[in-house]
Amino acid sequence: MSEVEVRELRYFRAVAEQLNFSRAAAGLGIAQPALSRAIRQLERRLGVPLFLRDTRRVELTDAGQALLTETGRVLDALSAAVHRTRRAGAPTPTVVITAKAGVATELLRRMVTAHAALPDAPRVEVVISGYGEQTAMLRDGRADLALIGSPAEHTGFDVEPLLCEPRVAALPLGHPLAARAVLDCADLRGHPMPQWPGATPAARAYWAGRDHDLPDGPEAHDNSLLLETVALGQAIALVPSSLARHSARADIEYRPVRDAAPYRTVLAWPAGSRAPWIARFLRIARELAAESS
Repeated sequence: MSEVEVRELRYFRAVAEQLNFSRAAAGLGIAQPALSRAIRQLERRLGVPLFLRDTRRVELTDAGQALLTETGRVLDALSAAVHRTRRAGAPTPTVVITAKAGVATELLRRMVTAHAALPDAPRVEVVISGYGEQTAMLRDGRADLALIGSPAEHTGFDVEPLLCEPRVAALPLGHPLAARAVLDCADLRGHPMPQWPGATPAARAYWAGRDHDLPDGPEAHDNSLLLETVALGQAIALVPSSLARHSARADIEYRPVRDAAPYRTVLAWPAGSRAPWIARFLRIARELAAESS
């Protein structure tokens, strides 16, 4: 088999995700004929067709579907190697830590402050990322450590559980459910609930407190927007109890939901990494998490 070029894999992935050569070429900033030639060259190198093409549609072959799965891991690994090598070789080595705004922000701030007080501590850059972005940033090397909350897929990472807390229902002021002291997940059925963009069915089930009859509701891109949606009476929501404590407001009432799965926060890093500063962050994170609990 001829050697496959990284550029060809990136081009293939763009077409595979769009299933349209024109849109893929525009996204890559190249001409469509050049993209088509590159894909044909890749198919010749591999000895198999990757796409079924006709005048109306483009579809992946079985081989193309297999390559799409594999290229995600390959390109992420390559990106991670480049990002982390550059950070390690910089005049001032830097560690990048990411977390979603909200529950983990205070813990992250305390971790960074404690780490900075250690002798010979590398510089730490904190990146506040959006819903579900933490794992992607770890995989492609944009981050070295991440605080990840439920629900999340941890495959390919080493993780340290830090916090486990109950969830509560966030209700608009005067909502009928607020008349009860304690709720069950069944009580939330039939009510609109905020939707996180890009959430998987399993994640939607977790945030809805059930695994069937998933509700529709307005999109929420962050916790601030989620709470505004609740306050305006457009939805109710299941949120971590710490978010409720830190977000007390006159137009929202919180009630415990006794059978809701808890919200867990873990510290994650690439599997097998043995960097000494990871051990120091782990020790600090454990100590601070114990204090928070």
